[in-house]
Amino acid sequence: MLGVSLSRRVFSLAAAALLTGAAWGAAVLPAAAQTPVKFTLDWKFEGPAAGFFLAMDKGYFEEEGLDVTIDSGAGSVESIPRVATGAYDMGFGDINSLIKFLDADKSQKVRAVMVVYERPPFSIIGRKSQGVTEDPKSVEGKTLGAPPPDGAFAQWKAFVQAAGIDESKVTIESVGFPVREPMLAQGQVDGIFGFAFSSVLNLKAQGVAEDDISMILMAENGLDLYGNSILVNTDFAAENPDAVKGFLKALAKGFADAVASPEEGVEAVMKRNEVLTKEIEIERLEMANELNINTPYVQENGFGGVDQDKLAKSIDYLKISMGLEGNVGPADIFDDSYLPPKEERMLP
Repeated sequence: MLGVSLSRRVFSLAAAALLTGAAWGAAVLPAAAQTPVKFTLDWKFEGPAAGFFLAMDKGYFEEEGLDVTIDSGAGSVESIPRVATGAYDMGFGDINSLIKFLDADKSQKVRAVMVVYERPPFSIIGRKSQGVTEDPKSVEGKTLGAPPPDGAFAQWKAFVQAAGIDESKVTIESVGFPVREPMLAQGQVDGIFGFAFSSVLNLKAQGVAEDDISMILMAENGLDLYGNSILVNTDFAAENPDAVKGFLKALAKGFADAVASPEEGVEAVMKRNEVLTKEIEIERLEMANELNINTPYVQENGFGGVDQDKLAKSIDYLKISMGLEGNVGPADIFDDSYLPPKEERMLP
């Protein structure tokens, strides 16, 4: 019996030592390293950015081993040099401006890897009481306010051809972003260039009646382009391919959630921007979902990819609107090798 008792005691001591060692090892071993990703948005934290913040708040980025920080932007064009220079690893910017950027210098270290706005929100927004309707030719004889860096205004040269507008009959007035909607609300211009989901709601906030607001969406009137996309610094992608793949996988989940529950998406945005009005941002997000994100093409083919023929035709349009020299093709612009499988990119 003494032998049995001694054996039990030795076993107990050994087991205790193993447990203690395991606990000590767990305490001193580092947690699994997360890859930091510095990301820039195109603009302020508003409703359409819900997919990014849902991916963060629901832990989708963390599940992919990523430590993501998201900063606001200064415009969908400004995001491009931020990523190209390596100031940011990834970003959200206008793919058409990216095409122009790379056409000027194909060695720049930035590429698009996921399309978010399958149809861009480029629009002319007018007031029916001032003669601008949904008919593109209604802008003839009118004055349109245009911020020079605006992504919609950048397509004017191509749009007049696509929509059959007589450009000589339209007066363009240069205006700043902050005064664009107020000038239209006050009748100082007849229409403005802008993103549909921003300018329409900003006009309503200025007191313009909804039934007085007209919207000419360029994508529905002959100018079939892509819009804002996820950009990546090519050095970062080469060094961290799994991080880029994980980011896009997480983002597809975030945007699916934002489509399924706009209210939940806006709540995630308002954690970062408390001055927003919830009802307005829900409406803004729902507009973006319907017009730009969850389009018929996306419903059939999944979120994030491109049709090569459409992208090639886009480049032809940009030769007109942006004066491209023809130095780039679709393969120079968009890299689909980081996209998740189609079944992981379907939106509800």
